[in-house]
Amino acid sequence: MATSNDIRKGLCIEYSNDIFKVIEFLHVKPGKGPAFVRTKLKSVTNGKVIDNTFSAGHKIDEVKVITRKFQYLYDDENGFHFMNNDDFSQLYLNKEMIENSNLMKAGEEVTIILKEADETPLSAELPQSVYLEVVEADPGVKGNTATNALKNAFVETGARVMVPLFIEAGDKIKVSTEDGSYLERVKE
Repeated sequence: MATSNDIRKGLCIEYSNDIFKVIEFLHVKPGKGPAFVRTKLKSVTNGKVIDNTFSAGHKIDEVKVITRKFQYLYDDENGFHFMNNDDFSQLYLNKEMIENSNLMKAGEEVTIILKEADETPLSAELPQSVYLEVVEADPGVKGNTATNALKNAFVETGARVMVPLFIEAGDKIKVSTEDGSYLERVKE
């Protein structure tokens, strides 16, 4: 059993009859009163994010997890289908279990976090950035270049990304999967 002092980003814990993943934490030691840990927890079953504060030394139930690489195959109306690269077994995940899933394209390698005890999937993590082709982009307005102007662009997965004015349809761009922002144009 762990304590609140062991809390770190990515740790999975059992709390309020659900499994949560720590996405943010801050150890606070005020000048007066006991220390505490302020956390932002994301439910791996339904995706709901909650804020919670643990007092120093509070006992928490850590959930042992393992990670495996899976290849994204396709999606249907309920979720996503993945294939294990080692034994070619397939796995299904609900749409709520993956953040920024609109940036995934077929063949993309994804890290899936599984509960060690029974290997039930908890969540999936995309790589930090992906390379996508722009299929449609708003025209750049002449004279709008004095500032850091951005325009709408739609990439091959259907996601909308805000890009600089010089990006056109057919360009390949690098996109952050954390917030869906444009990083750079890929030169071929």
